[in-house]
Amino acid sequence: MAYRPSYFDRSNRSASFKFAIALLIATMLSVPLFTVYLLVYDRQKQSEVARNSIAEGWGGPQTLAGPLLIIPYQEAVSETVTEGGRQVTKQTLQWRELSLAPTSADIASTLTPERRRRSIYEAVVYGARTSGTARFVLPADLQRFGVKPDQLAFDRAELRFGLSDARGLYGPPPSVRINGSARSLQPGKGLGETGGSGFFAWIDAGSLRQAPMAVDFAFDFRGNGWIALAPQAGDTRWTVTSPWPSPSFQGGFLPAKPSVSDAGFKAVYRIGNLALGRALVAARASTPDEVRPGGRDLDALGAEPGAYEARVTLITPVDLYSQVNRSVKYGFLFIGFTFMAFLMFDVVAGVRVSGVEYLLVGAGLVLFFVMLLAFAEVIGFLPAYLVAAAAIIGLLTLYSAAVLGSRRRAGYIMALLAALYAVLYILLSLEAYSLLIGSLLLFAALAAVMYMTRNIDWGSVARRGDAPEGDDLPPPVAAG
Repeated sequence: MAYRPSYFDRSNRSASFKFAIALLIATMLSVPLFTVYLLVYDRQKQSEVARNSIAEGWGGPQTLAGPLLIIPYQEAVSETVTEGGRQVTKQTLQWRELSLAPTSADIASTLTPERRRRSIYEAVVYGARTSGTARFVLPADLQRFGVKPDQLAFDRAELRFGLSDARGLYGPPPSVRINGSARSLQPGKGLGETGGSGFFAWIDAGSLRQAPMAVDFAFDFRGNGWIALAPQAGDTRWTVTSPWPSPSFQGGFLPAKPSVSDAGFKAVYRIGNLALGRALVAARASTPDEVRPGGRDLDALGAEPGAYEARVTLITPVDLYSQVNRSVKYGFLFIGFTFMAFLMFDVVAGVRVSGVEYLLVGAGLVLFFVMLLAFAEVIGFLPAYLVAAAAIIGLLTLYSAAVLGSRRRAGYIMALLAALYAVLYILLSLEAYSLLIGSLLLFAALAAVMYMTRNIDWGSVARRGDAPEGDDLPPPVAAG
């Protein structure tokens, strides 16, 4: 009886069967790829915890608000009660607050950034010097707000400043001058935009009856992440300068023409109270204006936190975790292109590649992303990318020389991997056009594969004589 190869003999596999094996193994590798994705996410969360720990005690993200002038006044309130079986109307005097925003405010903040490291983690913190002037005027039509000037207790007025994390105050004590006279400050009684955190000064605002009141202030504080201003005045001008080269302008208001260069940035904001959607005067009554001294209830307006803020964030130019995360998403392309190259050698050139060999090559491709993450945390993204790519290219090239039985074929694999890693780095660098470039490359790759396999009969079975020389086959069995 003549020898008949088994269906599971590699020499008896059709091209479609070999393609199915490669596709199955590539699908199985999605599990370790997803595990690497979770690893990147976990390391990123650990990095955020470490950065928060580094900045702890320094000061959190800071939001400035104010100044606002708060003047108490008494208001007669009628109340009906039942006494002796009959209803009696009584009048009582209750204290209210009149919130008066400045007609104009000119504020300047100078940020001095600093990098602080702990182990392999780094956080960017800053020190801020803020100074400014504000001008308060008592409205001539105050009675429109239901308050008469003779009701106001000017001698019990308070000038309030908001700072979201008052623990960040450092250096010389904050200074506040009213019409040139210094005032002592007290802790607390901040503004609603800063969660009530801040400081205030007791003042006698009686001079407002005759003339505007000028306020000069200056204070130093620390923070990290961002600095924001919740404008209060009728006309607010805020100037922010820093030697940090990578700012991000966020919030509900943007600077007109920010200047950004390698030497730092300068941003000038100009915000009016019409854009804020509130009046300069707010009486603390049983209305939504009561919620915030500035006269704006964000919940009632349906606005998100930060919608009425101008915010500047000191960002790190290169976030290595986001870059590694994006590179992992291209892992299937690496596996697909490399497996297709091995499949072409198997189907077209007749070089037999087993499923185990596909699996080992795929493991090496997945290992690249783990090495990239590990090295990037220590030496930065670009050096880590070069080290990890060189290591995997060298490993898979040497292994391919043994599997494919030819240094020339291994050279093709090396060239393919080098091109893939070069293209991936370009895609990571050109974020805006990565989808366009990637789709064009996929189109070119698909066209090349279709051209190379145009004459292959995917359903045919390889003949025994097609196998390369040197393969051992079972000897024929004698008849009878």
